[in-house]
Amino acid sequence: MNMPSIPFRLGLQQRVLPSYRVPFFDSLAAVCRGGLGVFAGQARSGEMIAAAASLKSAVYFPALNRHILGGPLYLCWQSGFLSWLETWQPEVLIVEANQRYLLTAAAVRWMHARKRPVIGWGLGAPASPGLLAEGLRQASSRNFLRQFDAMLVYSRKGAGEYAALGVDPQRIFVTPNAMAPKPVLPPPERPAVVEVPTVLFVGRLQERKRVDLLLRACADLPESLRPRLWLVGEGPARTEWEALARQVYPMARFWGACYGSELEQLFSQADLFALPGTGGLAVQQAMSFALPVIVAEGDGTQSDLVRPDNGWSLPPGDPHALTDALAEALSDFPRLRRMGAESFRIVSEEVNTDTMVSVFTKCIAELRTQAVRI
Repeated sequence: MNMPSIPFRLGLQQRVLPSYRVPFFDSLAAVCRGGLGVFAGQARSGEMIAAAASLKSAVYFPALNRHILGGPLYLCWQSGFLSWLETWQPEVLIVEANQRYLLTAAAVRWMHARKRPVIGWGLGAPASPGLLAEGLRQASSRNFLRQFDAMLVYSRKGAGEYAALGVDPQRIFVTPNAMAPKPVLPPPERPAVVEVPTVLFVGRLQERKRVDLLLRACADLPESLRPRLWLVGEGPARTEWEALARQVYPMARFWGACYGSELEQLFSQADLFALPGTGGLAVQQAMSFALPVIVAEGDGTQSDLVRPDNGWSLPPGDPHALTDALAEALSDFPRLRRMGAESFRIVSEEVNTDTMVSVFTKCIAELRTQAVRI
């Protein structure tokens, strides 16, 4: 892809620098002629975020995150934010659009005082339960979003939520939540039909991943449809889920943590990928191996990735919906292979870090044409 360049020094703020974002940040840095500086700190203890310590092409500036309170009252103060702006002098700044980060407004004021634009990067603005809570949330979100010159969002659903809060749709840019570049190798060749199919899960073995639902859903299938179930990953729930598997689904195999060529072999040998709980970093990787996917609906970031032509998006925590989706998938192998081919097409043509960089570049270019001084 002949990627347009960004002729400015770009700054990008994150609360944490997750390791899965490194390929994207380095790809974005490659098109920033003035350089890319990333300002980020450390996660809270217990968050289980695999954080990166450095970047290859972008310049990493460590922040000191001060975590205040917890739960719905959680706030974050990133010490050094304004000092970093003074040092790096970004001509365009991209920040996480999260009201819990207390220095965002000060950073926006710093940029706007120098007539430099700020782009918010967020998930969207889902509704809150209760009329009063929703009314307060809308008013607060509307005021918060008003300060940004443009918005980057992961899905059309999130874009609609921002537009409903008054953000100009012309300044909302939908970017895929991509973790890897487009595939460079062709998809694996799989037989048209197999005697015993293989369902694959890849992720950390913790309660919110709901592997227990997957074990029970496989056990509830008709005997003729029951697959091998391969579970890849480590985590605190492994012992509990191994015991459950021995009880309800002995066809499950726990592989532990796998990486590199070993993990690629498992993706290549599987027939279907299933992620019954929250999170989904492995979904795009599974699709790059031409796998149909079953995922639980989460924060909306997968809504443009998982479609009826390549998978199933299910209500979270619904064992019957999971069993039904597995039965539908495993009872029609020609369709399953077609869905896998569509998964591969989506990550090759639409959802990859190359496309993500292209949207970021377009967003900045659009700010120029809309007479925002950069």
